[in-house]
Amino acid sequence: MNVFIYVVIAIVVLILLSAAIKIVREYERGGVFRLGRWVGLRGPGLVLIIPFIENMRKIDLRVITMDVPQQECITVDNVTVRVDAVIYFRVVDAGDAILKVLDYIKATSLLAQTTLRNVVGQSTLDELLGQRDRLNEKIQLVVDEGTNPWGIKVSMVEVKDVLLPQTMQRAMAAQAEAERDRRAKVVHAEGEAQAAEKLAQAAKIISSQPSASLFADIGRHCHREKQRHSVSFAHGSNSSPFGQGYWVREREIK
Repeated sequence: MNVFIYVVIAIVVLILLSAAIKIVREYERGGVFRLGRWVGLRGPGLVLIIPFIENMRKIDLRVITMDVPQQECITVDNVTVRVDAVIYFRVVDAGDAILKVLDYIKATSLLAQTTLRNVVGQSTLDELLGQRDRLNEKIQLVVDEGTNPWGIKVSMVEVKDVLLPQTMQRAMAAQAEAERDRRAKVVHAEGEAQAAEKLAQAAKIISSQPSASLFADIGRHCHREKQRHSVSFAHGSNSSPFGQGYWVREREIK
């Protein structure tokens, strides 16, 4: 009989010890309630609580990465887009995260979804596509301000994908093609203008210096002969207007 009593006592002691001893990891904090009243935070390390009188809730302090579900939004210029994002946040005050919000992860997710729709709805399509960093910063500031009373710090928000309707994609592709054609025509016109300017300068030089005209003729002749796989040699004579004349001898290139 005595052995049975000792066994019962040992079992009761083990149950009490298992209920009293808690291990809180380095990246966690434990919030302790005593008879329903807030006592404070404990940890990290070994934590002792009063069994059946105190209970503890653990809060993870590491950064949480959460996907914001895809949201259908209408921009200021009446374009329907589908946008999703990712949010990075962590608990900086475990007491507020326990006492001031029922589920801080769900609350942060819902606030991020609402903020994403509002910010996209206040922006144009060009801003959404070309100024994404500014939109990310704006969303991060709004969500961080909303979650600050809960002891949550939102460190970063990134818009991942922006999905446009097929009609809008085709219209943007046509606009981009027209813009490329316009730039090509502008570049071609600028090239023609520069070529005309150089030709005008060359004409002035040739008209002022007769020797330049002869050298230009020789250059053109050599270019034609190179295309026919022949080479031209210019030799001087005393009958030239420069004091030496020039004649051309051709030789086929093999």
